[in-house]
Amino acid sequence: MKIAIEAQRIFRANKHGMDFVALESIRELQKIDHENEYFIFVTPGEDRCLKESENVHIIELKCPTYPLWEQVALPRAVKKIRPDLLHCTSNTAPLQCPVPLILTLHDIIYLEKRHSSSFTWYQEMGWFYRRMVVPRVLANCEKIITVSQFERERILDVLHLPEEQLVAVYNGFNSHFHVQPKAPEITRKYIDANNYLFFLGNTDPKKNTPRVLKAYSDYLKQSTQKLPLLIADLKGDVIDQILEEENIREIKSYIHAPGYIANTDLAALYCGAFAFLYPSLRESFGIPMLEAMACGTPIIAGNTSAMPEIAGEGALLADPFNSNDITEKILQLENDQTLYQQQVNYSLERVKLFSWKHTAEEYVKIYHSIHQ
Repeated sequence: MKIAIEAQRIFRANKHGMDFVALESIRELQKIDHENEYFIFVTPGEDRCLKESENVHIIELKCPTYPLWEQVALPRAVKKIRPDLLHCTSNTAPLQCPVPLILTLHDIIYLEKRHSSSFTWYQEMGWFYRRMVVPRVLANCEKIITVSQFERERILDVLHLPEEQLVAVYNGFNSHFHVQPKAPEITRKYIDANNYLFFLGNTDPKKNTPRVLKAYSDYLKQSTQKLPLLIADLKGDVIDQILEEENIREIKSYIHAPGYIANTDLAALYCGAFAFLYPSLRESFGIPMLEAMACGTPIIAGNTSAMPEIAGEGALLADPFNSNDITEKILQLENDQTLYQQQVNYSLERVKLFSWKHTAEEYVKIYHSIHQ
């Protein structure tokens, strides 16, 4: 079988969630499946993180914008190769696809009520593009993959798709996330401290940055340790604006915001952290939770959407709409050594349920199910 996979952004330097899902899944397919032939469509980029092999071919397509790349260049290239199916990995797909189509629909946040209006221009364009394309594409899909049972139920409820069309396949996490000794030669590049809280924020309102900073401000007032806060993937001027709006400018000296952190350094930063904060308003899965847990770092996750499903019943969950609850959970970890160790042990057991190998095996089953 000839299988085409859209992985448009995997060669860009600053990769994000969906990019890693596509990349790690393809790497695992490359390891486990030597019977089918794969054609991986990408945009040229500086991080050539995937190598060709005997049955895996990389095809680079140049195009000035993502919509043109997906709606014009991709279907043209697919038509030339004539694969048995096309798997689009990042929520959208060509409106006119010349072969059977599988779509990974990570979430339908684009259809839900916004919790904030503070979107970047890039996020706004992506939001409108998804609203335009996704409803038109779904009817053309042989199968739709999503990443959690929560999201599957949500999609079925909102879009009224046939149940047999939609399947949940869990994501995994990279094996370089594991318990390891502290690595100050790496962590000191980002924060000059032996112990710290770690928060993976960005400009997406669902990451709940204003409430996390408010919770951290209250934590500093009550804590005897007053651990500094490392914030990844968020620029200082954005943080300054939030501190101004929340009237908590006095905590700025405790915050370290180096911007984008290379994935190769993340394991050391998780391992060096006292706890990882992930109280998002909405997640369809939450790979960073698994990464931190695999490093033996307790997490504080949101008690909404897919986070309880993925983190499990034994995880420390907070109401993401209540900054006081987030503060309380941080203080519980800090003041109760027994609870802290329980969370470490629980995390290391929980992550054994997830792997990219399992993800890839499920993909192969789906590919065969539509080409029998």
